[in-house]
Amino acid sequence: MGSFVDSPPFNLSACPEKPLATSPAEFLTEQLRALLPASPDAYAQKLDPIRDAVLVIRFDAAAYRAASFLDDRILGPQTQGAWLPAGAVNEAVRGAAEGRIVHFIFHTGHVGSTLVSRLLDETGDVLSLREPLPLRTLADALDVLPLPESLLSSAQFGSRLEMFIGLWGRGYADTRRVVLKATSSAGRMAVPLLERSAASRAVYMNLRAEPYLAALLAGENSPSDLRGHGPGRIRRLQSRLHTPLAPLHELSIGELAAMSWLSESWAQHDAVESFRERLIALDFDDFLADVAAGMRTVLEHFGLTSDPPVISRLMRSPVLTRYSKAPEYEYTPGTRAEVIAASRRANREEIRRGMAWLDRIAGSNSAVAAVANRQRP
Repeated sequence: MGSFVDSPPFNLSACPEKPLATSPAEFLTEQLRALLPASPDAYAQKLDPIRDAVLVIRFDAAAYRAASFLDDRILGPQTQGAWLPAGAVNEAVRGAAEGRIVHFIFHTGHVGSTLVSRLLDETGDVLSLREPLPLRTLADALDVLPLPESLLSSAQFGSRLEMFIGLWGRGYADTRRVVLKATSSAGRMAVPLLERSAASRAVYMNLRAEPYLAALLAGENSPSDLRGHGPGRIRRLQSRLHTPLAPLHELSIGELAAMSWLSESWAQHDAVESFRERLIALDFDDFLADVAAGMRTVLEHFGLTSDPPVISRLMRSPVLTRYSKAPEYEYTPGTRAEVIAASRRANREEIRRGMAWLDRIAGSNSAVAAVANRQRP
């Protein structure tokens, strides 16, 4: 990773309003601070709630387009950046994104959100932000907001969320829309984001339970991914249920996948119920059955041009033949269908266990049944 300016040698909060830059470190900090009000080239990559500070790094349009994830994977030895007090960042960006709308893609994981985001890149009208790390930090902060261990008050949380909406809303001269794709586990931020950004719209991508399990269990890294997100997901799910859930260590991998689907699908259900006019649910299998129609729906929902030449260009895009999270690999809808078919054969028993677990929970809880039924054909 890069070496980022901090205190020492330079603490912005201890300096006058316009400190004189006397070193390369100070000069970099002032450059980044000057860029913050209007340019995405100063990217707020990380939020540290303990210090109430923001890591701002140099970035550019090509880097945004290349990045599958705006987390620590974008940091390298040559990355230049500086930690700034959150208050200073908030002051710098106040009103910066006025007039520009930020839209959102939420999803439950492995359901085509990166593909849709990359297709939006192809329009030439969209600045795509894929999985910004501060959104995950804010989602974690939201979980503990009413608890004694919360580092932020409700007012401070709202202020930081609005600050990042402003940061995300900056665009380039040719940017008509900014579209932020959230991390799957940050789907619970859909409601607070849409509450605070009244002009924003969103799509929320998912799959029905059985194909979701088949797709997820096909992945080589799925066990570690499911276990990594498992504690947060089961904690959020248990908070909604009166009946105690079995602990994570007792769940098979198929049951763990089913629990993950239910936890994230419930977040989708809440968002759809709260914002019926501004959020559309999008099933990935339905999308792949007619990509042209699916993209037309997404473009129109986000207020972007969807005329035949645009759709025709998107349908010819090489994005449709590559693995969206790692474009160096070939991957087509046909490849995906083969992978899922193979997973159904290899993981038949775990898929059965996961669906049985889901049916048991839905059978004793009407709210779970409502979530599950929304996803059925």
